[in-house]
Amino acid sequence: MVESNNKVAVLGGGCFWCIEAVFNMIEGVESVISGYAGGHKDNPTYYEVCSGSTGHAEVVRVEFDPEKVTFPEVLEVFFASHDPTTLNRQGHDVGTQYRSVILYESEEQKTQAADFIKALDASGTENGPVVTEIAPLDVFYPAEREHHLFYERNPGSMYCQIVIDPKVSKVRQKFASKLR
Repeated sequence: MVESNNKVAVLGGGCFWCIEAVFNMIEGVESVISGYAGGHKDNPTYYEVCSGSTGHAEVVRVEFDPEKVTFPEVLEVFFASHDPTTLNRQGHDVGTQYRSVILYESEEQKTQAADFIKALDASGTENGPVVTEIAPLDVFYPAEREHHLFYERNPGSMYCQIVIDPKVSKVRQKFASKLR
C-alpha cells in the first residue's frame, strides 16, 4: 500500500456546487467532495441544511497533494472564487449555510488562514473587510450523491450557466498555470 502525504482543506464559500467546480480544475487537487460541516445536527440532509436550522455550512472537502499545490495556494483559489466580504451570503444565496468559512484540521492551517486573511484585508483588493470564519473542523458529512460533480453533470442548467460559469471562467483566467 502506498502511503499518501495528501492534506485536506474544508472550505465553504456559498453554494458547494460552485466551489467544487472550481477546485476540480486545479492541478494537485486529488478529490473534492461536497458536504456539510460546522453545525449541530448529526447527518443533516440538504433540505435541513438549506433551511438554516442545523447550523451547518455547505462546504467542500478538498484533498490535495501539498507537493503540487500548497494550502496557501488552495486559499488563494478559494478566495478568488467567492466574495469573502458578504456575511452569510453569496449572491442570491442567503443564510448561515452559505457563509464563508475555513474549517481547519491543524494549528498550521489555522495560522495560515488567519495570516492569509490579514494580508488580504491589508491589500485593499476586496470590497470591504473579509468576514470569513475560521473554526476547527469537527465533523464533515458528505452531501447526497446528486450533489457530487453537479456542475460537470448539469452544464446546461440555468444555475450552472448563470452562477457557476462566471466563477469557473474567473478561476481559469486567474490561475491558468495551476489548471489540470
